[in-house]
Amino acid sequence: MNKILTISERNNVLLTMADLIREEKDALIKENKKDLNGYSGDDLAMEDRLKVDDAKIDGMIASLKELASQEDPLGKERFHFKHDNGMDVYNKTAPFGTIMIIYESRPDVTVEAAGIAFKSGNKILLKGGKESLNSNLLIVDLWHKAMKKHGVSTVWVEYLQFNRQETQAFLEKPTQQIDLIVPRGGERLIQFVKENANCPVIVSGRGNNFVYVQKDADLDLALKVIINAKTAKISACNALDKVLIDTNLPNYKEFAKRLLDKLAEHKVAVHVDKELSDLDNVTVISDDNIWYEEFLDYKIVIGVIDSNEEAIAKINKYSGGHSASIITKDKEVAEEFMATVDTAAVYHNASTRFTDGSQLGLGGELAISTDKLHQRGPIGLEHLVTNKWYIHGDGQIR
Repeated sequence: MNKILTISERNNVLLTMADLIREEKDALIKENKKDLNGYSGDDLAMEDRLKVDDAKIDGMIASLKELASQEDPLGKERFHFKHDNGMDVYNKTAPFGTIMIIYESRPDVTVEAAGIAFKSGNKILLKGGKESLNSNLLIVDLWHKAMKKHGVSTVWVEYLQFNRQETQAFLEKPTQQIDLIVPRGGERLIQFVKENANCPVIVSGRGNNFVYVQKDADLDLALKVIINAKTAKISACNALDKVLIDTNLPNYKEFAKRLLDKLAEHKVAVHVDKELSDLDNVTVISDDNIWYEEFLDYKIVIGVIDSNEEAIAKINKYSGGHSASIITKDKEVAEEFMATVDTAAVYHNASTRFTDGSQLGLGGELAISTDKLHQRGPIGLEHLVTNKWYIHGDGQIR
């Protein structure tokens, strides 16, 4: 394992990297254009994640500066115990060592994920997708320039230019120690990593997020939240895919019609269960497996349920364990929903789009975990550490 860098060394590299990205903005957009021109798919979400524009570059710079301003996550005392025999016992945070992240299409991950891993004292192996190769190679080159400026070894950030077969071989028999792998992408990628990896894997998985419009909902608020969660960024894992409407809501079908009108303005294809089959311009569900799907597209499923318990059970059965929101004026019902729904983030009267490290106060994220160990939801700086016991004695034996 590499010698841990001082906090000043780490912060200086991050701030220099922010400066370099600003200085090389035009070059980065030019390299990204090569990637966009080479992408021949018709996946809207993939294309949106692949594109680098002024706003994304501003986001990269902001995330690096925010990281540099945060406290050092290493060496924090978590527990202190004075043994009866005089030994001083401490538990402190420590780096994992080497973290590998496998991701598709998103050049901003090459900045943000590497920055979080580096600040938390870890070496990072970046395995990006072939569709973003030009953008990623330039960003990694900037990382290395930032490190060299401060006399820091470039081994801290390494880019793995592997194809699928080479990646599989590396996962099965790594040529260097890997302490943690984080796959960010679709279910096929996640399954591939879980099947082939020989070390712990944190799943940054699918969204398939739900909004439940309960009988005491503010309907204008419900419309605002649903439209934002569905249409603001379809490529995000925190986007909305499913809406449940309480049949105890007065005139619930009138609300469903209002919702359909709003969704039509955004050209969202609507699928409904048979109870809503009499509505216009909808496709009736023929296979319940659609409730499991994450769409990453202008597509949504709307269904009805008859009770809060039924809504919770349906979300717990079908969701990806990412985010769920209840729209209601009844705080007691909201608290019961939030305590019982089994997702990483639960909301009351707010959009699922806030499940994001920067939005939830972490200053950025390596990924959003739908696992329960060791961290659930956005994985920020303070979560990319493990811990270590320090025992100081003067000859004690047991």
